[in-house]
Amino acid sequence: MTQARFPQLTVADSRRGFLKLGGIALSGTAVALLGGLPMRGLAASHGDAKASGDVAILNVALGLEHEGIAAYQIGAGSGLLSKPLLAVATLFKSHHEGHRTALVGAIEKMGGTPVHPKSMDDYKASEKLSISSIKTGDDVLRLAQRLELGAVNAYIGVMPSFEDRNLSQVAGRLIADETMHWTALTQALGGSLPTPAFSFGA
Repeated sequence: MTQARFPQLTVADSRRGFLKLGGIALSGTAVALLGGLPMRGLAASHGDAKASGDVAILNVALGLEHEGIAAYQIGAGSGLLSKPLLAVATLFKSHHEGHRTALVGAIEKMGGTPVHPKSMDDYKASEKLSISSIKTGDDVLRLAQRLELGAVNAYIGVMPSFEDRNLSQVAGRLIADETMHWTALTQALGGSLPTPAFSFGA
């Protein structure tokens, strides 16, 4: 199988390159996320007092995925995206739905209760999302870019806190998806990719 690579894009080619990324199979499904995760490790943590901390962390992550799904849904329904960009936004939304499914499954296997999403009206009124400021298609992409970067940094931040080290593998796979999303969105907006080392997680 040929390994997918990000094209080396100039600013002028960035939007075309972004659209081509829609054909890359990212690891957004629950099967891909949890396929290598030993379920025995999660089952053994059931009822363990230490697991409650892991459940709390996973629920924060789940809240971020709910927020990301809502943002992509709002962006897709805004009428501001061209048809190709809409297709890619829909693809990325499906990846976050896969993340959500994986996190819900992990939380439930640990005996926890997954946090529910807020109402769409709450997301639209959120100061963090600032939906009222979105006027153009690029504004939609910038919102998604900002949320993807926030998710990357959040997952990097919580990885050392897991009592069950197997969960770090889940977080690592989520980080990989969010970073690919951020890279694609940055290129679509004509932005430069980071040049210094350790650009994420700061």
